[in-house]
Amino acid sequence: MIDLTTEEKLQHFLQSSMERSREESNQIIEDYTVALDKIFEEHKADRKRKANLEIKMEQEHIHREGNKQLAQAQLGIKRKLSKKESELTEKLFVEVNDLLEQYMSTDAYTNLLVKQINDAKAFANKFTEDEEMIVYLDPADENRQFYLQNATGISLTISQYSFGGGTRAVLPNHNILIDNSFESKLEEAKENFRFTGGISHVK
Repeated sequence: MIDLTTEEKLQHFLQSSMERSREESNQIIEDYTVALDKIFEEHKADRKRKANLEIKMEQEHIHREGNKQLAQAQLGIKRKLSKKESELTEKLFVEVNDLLEQYMSTDAYTNLLVKQINDAKAFANKFTEDEEMIVYLDPADENRQFYLQNATGISLTISQYSFGGGTRAVLPNHNILIDNSFESKLEEAKENFRFTGGISHVK
């Protein structure tokens, strides 16, 4: 066994203490580094989660805004289309009215009146042969009254109000109106008229 001097013992103690201090310091630094790395990774994950949430919320906001703008645009287009359809429908039926006025000056129209009156008479005769019936002509057809009465054997009445041509027949005993007026036919056609889709090309 080697006896150490006091100075050597102090030196050895100093070295041992310093080594132990270094080991402890290294362990503390390592533990602190690990803790910092863990905190950093948790912070990174948290920021990424928040960023993804913000992105998702922004995407949903953009999607909602896009749908809202699309719906508004579609509504605007529908309104414009509806307005245009109304304008075209009015224009179309103005032209139809003009064509009807031209038609009412033809023999074909007179023949139509004869047919309407005879059809009304045949309908009335289903009840009794002498069934009461009042047949009205439009005021514009007053000049045809005599001819039509001779052609059908029916007494005709000139209406006080214009109904655009055609005839109206009333069976008072049964409260029946046989309405073959052009006014009613046009109103019905206008009410049921719809533009169909598609585009035609004229070459």
